Amino acid sequence: MITVTKQELIKLGFGPSQSADIIRQAKHLMLNKGYSYYSSKRLGRVPVKAVEEILGFSLVSYGDKSHA
Repeated sequence: MITVTKQELIKLGFGPSQSADIIRQAKHLMLNKGYSYYSSKRLGRVPVKAVEEILGFSLVSYGDKSHA
């Protein structure tokens, strides 16, 4: 599973607050899908697919599947 952190989102051009909000929303989305693992406040890594679902566009290019 490809994952992303707040710092990686910042490197992609999102602001610090916006990155934190995206991670928070992705964790909430994963909790709603039944993944209780994402209830931890200290967890800062979420699946790229969850972030893409929130943003509405792809973060991973087709040529680079290693990570975002």
